[in-house]
Amino acid sequence: MARFLLLIWGCLFLAGTAYATQQEELENLRKRIAEMQTEIAKTSEFKSEAADALRASEQAISTSNRKLSLLAAQQKEADDKLKILHIQRQQLDVDLSRQQALLSKLLYQQYLGGKHEYLKLMLDNQDPNQIARDLQYYQYIARNRTNWLKNLRVQLATLNNVRQEIQARSGTLESLLTEQTAQRKILQQDQLEHKQVLSQVSKELLQQRREVTRLQRNENRLANLVTKIAKILAQPKSSTLFRNDNLPDTRFDGQSFAQLKGKLTLPVRGEITNQFGTNRPDSTIVWKGLFVKSSIGQNVKVIAAGRVVFADWLRGFGNLLIVDHGNAYMSLYGNNETLYKQVGDELRGGDTVAAVGNSGGNAESGLYFELRHESKPLDPMKWLAKK
Repeated sequence: MARFLLLIWGCLFLAGTAYATQQEELENLRKRIAEMQTEIAKTSEFKSEAADALRASEQAISTSNRKLSLLAAQQKEADDKLKILHIQRQQLDVDLSRQQALLSKLLYQQYLGGKHEYLKLMLDNQDPNQIARDLQYYQYIARNRTNWLKNLRVQLATLNNVRQEIQARSGTLESLLTEQTAQRKILQQDQLEHKQVLSQVSKELLQQRREVTRLQRNENRLANLVTKIAKILAQPKSSTLFRNDNLPDTRFDGQSFAQLKGKLTLPVRGEITNQFGTNRPDSTIVWKGLFVKSSIGQNVKVIAAGRVVFADWLRGFGNLLIVDHGNAYMSLYGNNETLYKQVGDELRGGDTVAAVGNSGGNAESGLYFELRHESKPLDPMKWLAKK
């Protein structure tokens, strides 16, 4: 992260257009997101219309199927009636033929019998009244059979009429079935097309939403980057309080550290950009030491004799070296690029212990330097020699 921010600083100082470029790209992203959201709204509306069309198509198919089922039931009923009528017609035909045959036979016998009876009656001198009654009896029988045959023919004609009506109804039902079946096929084709349209629209809507999500993620990342750049641009540039050109040496080796107040030299050449006890930029945290702005790779010297008690990376301080000078006095050297000493190493004043860097998240290269006594920070300026 520190190197990334340093790279941003370099781009800003060298080109002077990075912030404007990122800001323009962010605006373009937001415009694209707005356009995509408009497209999503239109696609959603089209999807709703497609869903309505599919629903109407499926309802129409349901109605058509219901009509087909009813027509099929009516057709079956008509076919069943026709079968029954056909059986009745066959039976009536048989009865009619039989009765016609019997009547013909009866009339023929009556005719023959009548002649013989008449002659017999005349020869036997029978009563004429009896002869008349016998003849009337035969005529009555013949007349009844004739009436019965007439009724049978009427029934047969009625049966034929009913059969013709049912056949006509059956033909109508068959035509309706054919028409309704064709209509259902059309509706099923419409349903298939509506389903395909709805599926395609749903896929398109999903892709659009995924694209908006991707663009929004890019927007958030870019917005965060622009915010970071803006904060960096808003930070006041480091102002030099004074410049240090001297380095520590061994002249005070052997003296207690407390006696060195007002005699020390800063560990590296460079510019002091802050004051002890003041707030850090955009923060309520105060400076507990000094930051000496210097070029990466410059040698860092220990301010006085002592022993290394810490040499490792520490969050916020980067590569940090801590030297114990005795009597609870310690000096701290942070944000180094390289540590040359290890824990336990004995040092003389002016020994090179590290190289300047920007580790730990600093945007600028330099050395963070602290003095502490019994863990409490001291103002290094009060311990430096007067120029």
